[in-house]
Amino acid sequence: MQQTKRHRPISWVPTSYLAEGIPFAMVIWVAGTLFKDLGHSDGEITMATASVGIAWSLKPFWAAFLDMYRTKKFFVIAMQGLMTLILAGIALALPLANYFQITIAALWALAFASATQDICIDGVYITALDKADQAKYVGVQGMCWNVGRIFATAVIVGVAGTLQESHHLAPRTAWMWALLLSAATMGLLAAYHFFMLPRGQVAKRPKDAAEVVATFTDTVKEFFKKDKIWGMLTFVLLFRCGEGLLLVEAPLFLQAPIARGGVGLSLAEKGIIDGTVATVASIVGGLLGGMFVSRFGLKKTLFVLALCLNVPHFAFVYLSQSVSTAATLPFTTVAALVSIEKFGYGFGFVGNMLYMMQQIAPGKYKMTHYAFATSIMNLTLVPTQMLSGPLADALGYQSYFLLVMFASIPSLLAAWFAPFPNNPDAEESEESPVSEASGAPGATEVPA
Repeated sequence: MQQTKRHRPISWVPTSYLAEGIPFAMVIWVAGTLFKDLGHSDGEITMATASVGIAWSLKPFWAAFLDMYRTKKFFVIAMQGLMTLILAGIALALPLANYFQITIAALWALAFASATQDICIDGVYITALDKADQAKYVGVQGMCWNVGRIFATAVIVGVAGTLQESHHLAPRTAWMWALLLSAATMGLLAAYHFFMLPRGQVAKRPKDAAEVVATFTDTVKEFFKKDKIWGMLTFVLLFRCGEGLLLVEAPLFLQAPIARGGVGLSLAEKGIIDGTVATVASIVGGLLGGMFVSRFGLKKTLFVLALCLNVPHFAFVYLSQSVSTAATLPFTTVAALVSIEKFGYGFGFVGNMLYMMQQIAPGKYKMTHYAFATSIMNLTLVPTQMLSGPLADALGYQSYFLLVMFASIPSLLAAWFAPFPNNPDAEESEESPVSEASGAPGATEVPA
């Protein structure tokens, strides 16, 4: 497909997926760090923030309607502008007495805007690039999405920490300036994409909403007609059981005071681990996991991938048992153990994404059915993340992370008994689907 100079992929693919990664990380990780720093309990944080992630699971229910009005570029710019205003609004609400309730409501709006942006960016990517360029830039997607995550979890959190520690600002004031930086960044991306983002291919407009509903209904019927669909969905639902209990709670444990059983990291230290060291380990793990599967095949490696995803959770068992008020754990020890866990996550999670691509997605509505699968996958995370905080508050960190290890057993069983109705070694004639959010584009990332 011919690209104009202005619309060469390198001029917009990296910034587009950077723009996907930032708001996702702000909702899933940075919000929890902010609330923890402002004195909220783990139970308050996870119950309020974890449910917001369901917005990315509901994307298929409004994705089809985005083709009925204007262009995908229009919605990308509109959502990025809206997210700029929402982030600025959260920042300005922090001095208020009821900032917690206002922020949670704003996070819901931010999540839906982010999910809509993701749909349309992926739509531009698929329709503006030919198959050769799609394959060429798929690695750039994952890398730049993770750069967005690093910006949010390292730079934004680091700025808040530095303003408190070096400039002695009050926590709410420090976070206000940090959030305004995130808002300014999204605003700059929106302005850049106004000029540089291609429109993509404009879809044929349906005659009316009834035609859209009829098509959507057919995609649902075809999805549940698939051979061994219930066994495959069981795998999707169970594969992330243990991980779901770890995703939000583990970073809160790292931030919790030593006197309460936490590791007691400062915001700056947490930003270094969450935003750089652990993220790099996750990316490397994903790359090596992909190479491992390509060498030996998914069917032969799926259980090994499940072990790699779940066994490293023991790193948090060790940390929780080793914390003591008598002697703090060395930063290098904490960073190494968290990185081991994230490396295992990146390596093992490849199996989840490839299983959905190769076993669930193939058929008449490949792209839509892949979106269905990723949405169902994310539904597992909502209840586990919501319960993680109250359980940690009730049990204490030492007992809680032992519970996480037991909760990982269903993941191993799901991998062992996962059905393979489609030949995993057969060549796909259709183009590979682009990863929907939950993660991230490609097989390297999803909320970690």
